[in-house]
Amino acid sequence: MALYHLVVLVSLFMVPRSESATFAFNRTDLQVAVDDMRSRSFFGFAILLQMLNRTSEPNEDLTFLIPTDPELSAPSIAVNHLEEFLFSHSIRMPLSFHDLLHFPTGTLVPSGYRNQLFRIHNRGRLSFFVNNARVITPNVCSNSMIKCHGIDAVIEFEHFPRNEKVKVSLTNSSAPPPMEAPSPA
Repeated sequence: MALYHLVVLVSLFMVPRSESATFAFNRTDLQVAVDDMRSRSFFGFAILLQMLNRTSEPNEDLTFLIPTDPELSAPSIAVNHLEEFLFSHSIRMPLSFHDLLHFPTGTLVPSGYRNQLFRIHNRGRLSFFVNNARVITPNVCSNSMIKCHGIDAVIEFEHFPRNEKVKVSLTNSSAPPPMEAPSPA
C-alpha cells in the first residue's frame, strides 16, 4: 500500500513536458525571490538566476534548493550548462518546507531538469536531506510563488533504475543512508 502511494505521488510530478528545459519565470516573482535570497546571504545563486533570466522568458513556479555561497563557488559551471545546473537544483512546483516534510524517506522526486531524481531522506526538520544535501535554511523565499530552501552542498545525482526497490533505513546518523545497489537484472 505504501508503494502504491509512492507511485501515485511520483506520478503527479511526471506531467509530460517537452524535452527542452527552457522555462519562463514571472519576472516579478523571480525578482522577489532573488531579493529574498540576497537578504538571507545566498548571493551566488541569486546572481546565477539573474544571468539565466536574461536568456529565458519565464512563467513557472518552482522550488529552488540553493547551495551556500562557499559550496556554490567550488564547482566550475560553464555558461552553456547554467540552465541545467539551476534546474537540477529545482522542483517543478512551489513547496514550502512544511510541504517537503510530508515526503517520507525514500521518496523519489523529479528535479526540474529532465531525467534527474531527488531521493528524500526525512528525519524531521533538523535532518532533512535531498540526495547528499541537507536543508539548512528552510523557506528562504517566502514572499513569492517561487519557493527556495538553503542547502549545505551542491546536489549530486545518482541514476535510479525504474525497477529499483526503495530502501527505507532508520539510523541515528545525521547523514543520509547509503544507497542500495540495484539488483542485477
